[in-house]
Amino acid sequence: MQRDPHVTAPTPPTPPFRDPHLPFAKRIDDLLARLTLDEKVSFLHQFAPAVERLGVAAFRTGQEALHGVAWMGPATVFPQAVGLGATWNPELVRRVGEAVSKEVRAMRGRDDRVGLNVWSPTVNLLRHPLWGRNEEGYSEDPKLTSAIATAYTRGLRGDHPTYWRTAPVLKHWLAHNNETGRDVTSSSVRPRVLHEYDLRAFRETVEAGAVAGVMPAYNLVNGRPNHVSPYLREQLRAWTDEELLVCSDAGAPSNLVDSEHYFDTHEEATAAALRAGVDSFTDHGTDSSKIVARARGALGQGLLTEAEVDEAVRRQLSVRFRLGEFDPLHDPHAGTGAFDTPAHRALAREAAEQAVVLLRNDGVLPLAADTRIAVVGLLADECKLDWYSGTLMHRSTPLEGLYERFGADRVEFAEGVDRVLLKTSAGTFLRVPAAPEDADGTRGAEGALDPALLAGRTDLPPLTAGTTGTELALVDWGEGVLTLRAPDGRYLSVAEDGFLRASADQPGGWVVQETFRLEPHGNGHLLRHLGTGRPVCVAADGVRVAEEGPEVFDVVVVERGETAVTRVTAEADVVVVVAGNDPHINGRETEDRTTLRLPAHQERILTAARAANPRTVLALVSAYPYAIEPGPLSAVLWTAHGGQAAGSALAGVLAGDVSPAGRLPQTWYAEDADLPDLLDYDVIGARQTYLYFEGRPLYPFGHGLSYASFSYADLAVRTGDGAARVSFTVTNTGDRAADEVAQLYTRAVDPSVTRPRRELLGHRRITLAPGATAALSFEVPLSAFAFWDVARGGPRVEPGPYDLLVGGSSEDIRLRATVVLDGEPAAPRAVRRHGLSAADFDEQSGTEIVDRTKAAGDAVTPVAAGSGELLFRSCDFGARTTGATVTVAGSGTVELSVEGGPTLAALTIGTPTAGPYHYLSVEAPFAVDGVRDLRIGLRGPLRLAHVGFSG
Repeated sequence: MQRDPHVTAPTPPTPPFRDPHLPFAKRIDDLLARLTLDEKVSFLHQFAPAVERLGVAAFRTGQEALHGVAWMGPATVFPQAVGLGATWNPELVRRVGEAVSKEVRAMRGRDDRVGLNVWSPTVNLLRHPLWGRNEEGYSEDPKLTSAIATAYTRGLRGDHPTYWRTAPVLKHWLAHNNETGRDVTSSSVRPRVLHEYDLRAFRETVEAGAVAGVMPAYNLVNGRPNHVSPYLREQLRAWTDEELLVCSDAGAPSNLVDSEHYFDTHEEATAAALRAGVDSFTDHGTDSSKIVARARGALGQGLLTEAEVDEAVRRQLSVRFRLGEFDPLHDPHAGTGAFDTPAHRALAREAAEQAVVLLRNDGVLPLAADTRIAVVGLLADECKLDWYSGTLMHRSTPLEGLYERFGADRVEFAEGVDRVLLKTSAGTFLRVPAAPEDADGTRGAEGALDPALLAGRTDLPPLTAGTTGTELALVDWGEGVLTLRAPDGRYLSVAEDGFLRASADQPGGWVVQETFRLEPHGNGHLLRHLGTGRPVCVAADGVRVAEEGPEVFDVVVVERGETAVTRVTAEADVVVVVAGNDPHINGRETEDRTTLRLPAHQERILTAARAANPRTVLALVSAYPYAIEPGPLSAVLWTAHGGQAAGSALAGVLAGDVSPAGRLPQTWYAEDADLPDLLDYDVIGARQTYLYFEGRPLYPFGHGLSYASFSYADLAVRTGDGAARVSFTVTNTGDRAADEVAQLYTRAVDPSVTRPRRELLGHRRITLAPGATAALSFEVPLSAFAFWDVARGGPRVEPGPYDLLVGGSSEDIRLRATVVLDGEPAAPRAVRRHGLSAADFDEQSGTEIVDRTKAAGDAVTPVAAGSGELLFRSCDFGARTTGATVTVAGSGTVELSVEGGPTLAALTIGTPTAGPYHYLSVEAPFAVDGVRDLRIGLRGPLRLAHVGFSG
């Protein structure tokens, strides 16, 4: 039968998932029902394939955008996250997030590898300044961190009520502050620290409503990997009605078996992670086959159900719908991206200016316009990038900024590095061949090096040895880590073929190939390449790294860095020493720092500058705090690596065009001895961060000076309707317009448990003209005065007096008032009714929290010495308690005593249990009555989960 050519075929109905008038939930239900099980399983990998029969495009989770679009080529580069934290300016950070999201959209329009699911910001708290990734966080304080993170996510999300410009994912869940053994170490986090500190920054940001999901961290918390954390369901998903997407960190799903040995098979691990709440598996790069095979295996073995797969896919689809993927005609963000605009360039400079913190000033700053300046230091003519930076389209170094602001004729420069020749045992010298200048090569129109063409090249000629050598800049970054640079700025680097070439514009990469170490050997030194671990050899076909035939070099010093510094500083009016770190060396992802000290070479340069000219200003450009001796210095400034406008911003502050108003987002300690162990996550017990630190910091949290002065007055406090309302005035008493950051803190005056010495309740960055006054007010919910009461398993506001402290930093308090809150009185622990969870202790020594089972719960175990103590205060044993029962695994003895008295019960497991998760109940007589403090001693390799009482 022939079809009538004049009859139009009916248009197939639009499937409900394509109908923009339906709620997202109904559309997701429809699409989910149309997908086959195999298709849904394929969505579990980071790179979800297209489903062509439904017209569903491929999708990838993950686009790095910490302070600009990263890894996708040229983009606007804003200050590092810790620098954005130093602005104490959420509104500025919101605008930065908005600019970044617009660049993501613009770059997505021309490159579909750019993802709209952005993995930022990092809200891990900067608990310990030696953490290698300090640059990625905002602050050591949860309140400030959540304020800045919320602002950034709002900018990334956009303000359309339905469709998101990008979908931000918070990193890294949870209690993650060490790179040393980061995939195998466990953070022991007791309930108070968990709820008052580590969860808080995540919670307040999620509850603000602009977060699409989170990424679990590599580490374990209380003995359990974060990728199977019950907190994902018990905490995270309870904070919001939104479908939050949980994306694994790269390679972490495999770590569950391969490095952590937490599960025996990858099928078990995949099923456990999915059940815990991981929705997207970032593993094996773009190859999804292994994750898909593991998920299918888990389904086949009954470890996983299709309903659990559906739950994960539903959350992925929720993000995709919110990003407008299925409504291209209704997406308000389609085609509206903006890239490298004048507004973005101006914003990058504004952010860099606001991030500068003036730590000390004896009056030398700001500099007069006719000042003769000597600029010295390793960072003086650098604009450093970090692992999560985009490629610079514009750059400004401190030296360039000062040239521009003061004129090149008034600025002298000396880098201050040692310049050396490397002499071989044969009497020849290492020589760097000249860089080619062909059209596609390594030099731009003005002869400058082209970084994009230099990095990783293997077509350049390798180094050779000859009768004349090339003078190299030897830069010592501390701990014996060196870089070597040719006179034209190219760094010596080792490519995959093992040859040594001058082929990098900067040190960088996941494995840095531009770092070396000089090791004493005989009458000279071996030059060991740190990226490969191999020594440098001189061969007939060029200089390379190899295990055999290492060359023994004599380091011939042509000029010491101190000599160059002295030469340019003696006649200057002021010396500006620019010191700090390279973000790829000695403190970065995968590598923690070992000391707060400046590298010895930079200390020598600083000493030489001060000796030549006492009017010396130290400008620290770094990703983290340092312990320095500020005494002889006229001024000290700090800024994080400030992105493309760093140099112009710093020059503007030095010249007084901008009055500095950055504030420290974390404590600067005076010495390494002030720091706890890197792996001690108990901020309360170890007295960490400004909240609990009892020593004298080098510079306190919130510190920062100005070129103006400010007075505070008229403090008033009212309480009622569940809030405290605090108001005061700030007046600019100086002679120039400037920003001030007014800070509001509290402290419990007479707490029954250890509480913070200061705790930030709120802050405001304001701009005031000379003589102007601003009236500020804060409404603080009374819940902000609560602590986590382990006896009741929840927050409690303790009755009593609370100080409200107003000023310019956590230690610069100008106004003080005290309020008395009714709160909720303490109640003894009802141990006869509920017993005691071992992890709910008040104090401990020599113990750590571990996992009770692989799925949920906590237990406590002694650490290395095999002996630990727990203290539980105010336990109500009633009129008569006659027995105790402990739930334990392993072997050893649990000792019970009260009020510091003798052991009243010793409960022993003689034969070890079958494994750490095989618990026994052991009973013993325990005669006690009334309300007492209970002490529990743990002896031997056991895990205590619970203690019950009877009578």
